[in-house]
Amino acid sequence: MDPVVQTMIDNLQKNTGVSLDEWTSRVRKKAFPKFSEGVKWLKEEHGLGHGYANLIVTMAKQAATPDISEDEQIAAQYVGKEYFRPIYDQLHQVLVAFGNDVEVAPKKANVSYRRKKQFALLTPATKTRFEIGLNVKGQDDQGVLRAITKKNAMCSHQIDLSSVDDITPEVMDWLRKSYELAG
Repeated sequence: MDPVVQTMIDNLQKNTGVSLDEWTSRVRKKAFPKFSEGVKWLKEEHGLGHGYANLIVTMAKQAATPDISEDEQIAAQYVGKEYFRPIYDQLHQVLVAFGNDVEVAPKKANVSYRRKKQFALLTPATKTRFEIGLNVKGQDDQGVLRAITKKNAMCSHQIDLSSVDDITPEVMDWLRKSYELAG
C-alpha cells in the first residue's frame, strides 16, 4: 500500500475518533449513487477534509465491489471504445519507461501515473476523445495543451487525442515535463 495512504489510515481514528471500518460502513449505508456525493456528505456533515473524505469513499467503494485485477479494470475502460486501446498501450509504455519510480494506479474510468505526486491521467473520455491529464501548473494554453478550468480537477492541463497519430513529439515533451515536475 502507498505509504501516504497508510499514514492517513493510521491517523484517521486518532484525528476523528472513528475507525476506517466505521466510516466506510456509514458511507455504504447511505448508498450514494455518485462518488462525489459521498465525499460532499463527509465534508459537509462530518467536517472532514477532502483527503480523508476521498479516502473513506474510495475504501467504501472498493469494499462494495468484487476484487478485479488491474488488467480487468483497464480492459473494462475500453468496452465500446476499443479503438482507443492502442493509444493507451503506447502512452503507458512511454510513461513507465520514464523511470522506475513511476506508480501505475488503474481506477474505474482512468489510469493514474504518479511519482511523488500524480503527473498523468489517461482517460478514454468519450467515444471520440481520449484525454491525457497532466500536472504542469503555471503553463499557458499552447499547441495541444490546454488548461483545465473546472474546480477540483485532478490535473491542471489536458491534451485531447483521437488516434495514435495524435501522439506527436509535442505530446511526448509535455508528458516528460509533467513527469519531471512530479519528482
